[in-house]
Amino acid sequence: MATETKKTTAKKAAITTKKAAPATKKAPAATKTTKTAAAKQQTATVATPKLDKATYATGKRKDSVARVYLMPGKGNIVINNKPMTEYFRRPVLQMILNQPFAVTKREGAYDAFVMVMGGGLSGQAGAVKHGISKALERQEPDLRAALKSAGFLTRDSRVVERKHYGFHKARRSTQFSKR
Repeated sequence: MATETKKTTAKKAAITTKKAAPATKKAPAATKTTKTAAAKQQTATVATPKLDKATYATGKRKDSVARVYLMPGKGNIVINNKPMTEYFRRPVLQMILNQPFAVTKREGAYDAFVMVMGGGLSGQAGAVKHGISKALERQEPDLRAALKSAGFLTRDSRVVERKHYGFHKARRSTQFSKR
């Protein structure tokens, strides 16, 4: 009987050691979280302004939505806590963002703090342009005529058509086979 209790305690000890083994495998996951925390600290180096006195507007394009805070400043544009040149690396997209300031002759007069989500880069650039235009119009209502004639205040409502049943894409049909 004493030997049976020794065997059962040995089995219990083996089971507990097996359960403890996976816990040691989770230790590298903790180092991953410290790496992501360090990465967040690096991206947080861009100063976030006080947005309580800023002019707010929402811009939309395709599936992208941009929340734009506009305030008087030196012309800095920060998108998702990154400078504009770092977030939109293509010069064409940077030019799209600066169009509302160029049309109204306000280059370097305002800082923009933007949070954009959804869609691709060109849709996001269009959403930011729409949001900047709306915020400029709210900040200075006399700029409405220039922005409206350039077409920056109109939301481009074109979106991707949904895929239909029996088709490869929205309108792309299956290949026809005569036989």
